[in-house]
Amino acid sequence: MHAHSLSVAFTTNRVEETRDFFVRYFGAKVTFDCGWYVNLEFGNSASTLQFMAPKQPEHELSSSAGLMYNVLVDDVDQEYLRLIEAGLTAVVPLEDHPWGDRGFSVQDPNGISLYIYSERPPAEEFRQYYLQHPR
Repeated sequence: MHAHSLSVAFTTNRVEETRDFFVRYFGAKVTFDCGWYVNLEFGNSASTLQFMAPKQPEHELSSSAGLMYNVLVDDVDQEYLRLIEAGLTAVVPLEDHPWGDRGFSVQDPNGISLYIYSERPPAEEFRQYYLQHPR
């Protein structure tokens, strides 16, 4: 299979609040919004998230437990300062990780963790685990 894009649809009763959060703090572009379903684009059409209110019996509310969105940015230190100054709280502090990134986490209105990071060369102990050339 060759997927042209992959995205996540999260079922929530907080569609409007979630949309506004991602627009305000992450510059998301709303590409579809019918009130109960919203599509958000992050820089390009292959980076999207969808949030929807339950409309069918099979549409149970999603759980944020264990769910994390990873957001790769050019300058994680700059993003950290911007988001903290804008009023968000880091639930995981900004720190370097030996597996090859520097990052921190905040949470969206649904309790989903957003891990925001920039790549760094991995420590020697982690280089062996990369299937491609290490960064």
